[in-house]
Amino acid sequence: MNYRAQTLEEIAKKGGTISSKNALVGFDGFVDKIIAVVDKRTGQGQAFSAIDTITEFANRIGAAAGRSTNIELFPRMEKLGGNGPIMANALLSAGMGVKYIGALGEPSIHPVFAEFAAKTNAVTVCDPGVTHALEFHDGKIMLGTMASLDLLTYPRIVQKMGEGAFLDALSRADLIALVNWTMIPNMTSIYNDLLDRALPNYGPREAGRTFFFDLADPEKRPLSDIQTVLGILKRFRAHGQVILGLNLKEALQVDAALGFSDPKTDPEGLKQMASRIRAAIDVTMVVIHPTDSAACATRDAAYWVQGSYCEKPLITTGAGDHFNAGFTTGAMLGMSPAACLTLAVTYSGYYVRTAKSPSLGDAANFIRNWA
Repeated sequence: MNYRAQTLEEIAKKGGTISSKNALVGFDGFVDKIIAVVDKRTGQGQAFSAIDTITEFANRIGAAAGRSTNIELFPRMEKLGGNGPIMANALLSAGMGVKYIGALGEPSIHPVFAEFAAKTNAVTVCDPGVTHALEFHDGKIMLGTMASLDLLTYPRIVQKMGEGAFLDALSRADLIALVNWTMIPNMTSIYNDLLDRALPNYGPREAGRTFFFDLADPEKRPLSDIQTVLGILKRFRAHGQVILGLNLKEALQVDAALGFSDPKTDPEGLKQMASRIRAAIDVTMVVIHPTDSAACATRDAAYWVQGSYCEKPLITTGAGDHFNAGFTTGAMLGMSPAACLTLAVTYSGYYVRTAKSPSLGDAANFIRNWA
């Protein structure tokens, strides 16, 4: 059976249980401004041609060295952003119960998060960051302001929420997704506080609780910081299964931080990279997702599936978060690793074409009509 047919069969058998699963997601929050970079303007409003590639944009900036230049940014949309909110929204669309804790606005929730906050019974801790996402056909450049995220700490979360309510939310969660380590300066401390102060209140629950981590492009963090957080992740295994999700760039960074060299990015190379990272940090599973495929490794085996690549996506900001939501949805349903990967590439594929999060039914239809 091929992996798409296998995934459809597993969705049909197991998808009905998704409403019984609960996720706790945190802790970031961004207002995303999706931007086109103007090349030539022929009139007002949207009467312009956009710079198509990052290389063209880089050349335009490079040509201004020693001189100056004026580059127009055209806002296409403003939406809720951040790894946590986007992933949580996608989990909601899958049919899972979701509780969100994060940077959604202070003293009141920012309007862009209002509907999301109501659906997730959200707790806001501080103001969100702001991301100007410059989108091109060959990638995106994320320009962020995030000083407010310095306020995201374990004591502040407990202060805003109440320790009893926070511990109760943790106890109810089948999935605990702790994402965007890179942009939250105190996230390593939050991880340690969870391990030392919160999780010891519960008994071991490896079979029934899953922790998901997304480092979110750690290039700007010192090597020692990356190595430290990788060493912490395995401690969560005393309290549940541990999944580390990485896009290809992040996987190459982590691979190098662990002392490996000469990585390959063909299907076998991706499986080998996922396997050696998993073994080195001793977690349950490592997932790697380039734009056109995905691989994962467990203790017993490694898997790879082809993605559904979109040459001209409607949106790319949030595609990785939808991949993560699809993968963890499959994990919550007890799907096989190959089916989890297939559901993950389906979620991201659907999202970049529609700018919407799919339901499980939407995902199944996408797989049936896979082109």
